[in-house]
Amino acid sequence: MLALSDGVFAFAITLVLDLVMPVATTRNVWTDLLHGWPQFLAYVISFATIGAVWLAHTAITDHLVRTDSTFLRLNLLVLLLVSFMPYPTRFLSTFIESDHPEQVAVTIYGITVLLLVGLLYLLWWYADREGHFDSGAAEEELGVFTRRMVPGIATYVVLIVVAWFLPLVAVFGYAAIACYFIVPFRARLVRRVGATSTSRRRPRWFTR
Repeated sequence: MLALSDGVFAFAITLVLDLVMPVATTRNVWTDLLHGWPQFLAYVISFATIGAVWLAHTAITDHLVRTDSTFLRLNLLVLLLVSFMPYPTRFLSTFIESDHPEQVAVTIYGITVLLLVGLLYLLWWYADREGHFDSGAAEEELGVFTRRMVPGIATYVVLIVVAWFLPLVAVFGYAAIACYFIVPFRARLVRRVGATSTSRRRPRWFTR
């Protein structure tokens, strides 16, 4: 499951790197390069979003001791949307400077990410309910996931509405949420100093 999941994340984040070289139509190549700002913006946002989802997915699988058929199927749904991310990214970069198509592109992008984050939260909730996490996982650490995911989901809902009226505001809002998930507020790395066991706990990916 972990091998498949990491492979899909790597596949999706690689396709997001599909940047098109500008065609120099004037003598000023810098001008032609700057005209391609929508695809660079879409690249940064999607790279950060997929990276944030990968961190959240790692926070879940890091403490798993068992799975079941339902968990595996929920994980496949998450991977389905992860692998789909390059499409709304290209849609966003193509129509971000248009009028009505821009609204549609930004809205579709937001809906896709909202579904992805919602499924990720559902995956977390199911694993917690069914007791799939190891007993050594601190309750505080598990609670951090909820405290960061729920506000993020609510903000995506608001931005999808905003996208229909102020598309660029929604786009930068998507970027802000991705940074909110990626940048730790308080970095903590749990280490066992002087332990006789060779095992160690991994970093806490979601910090307060």
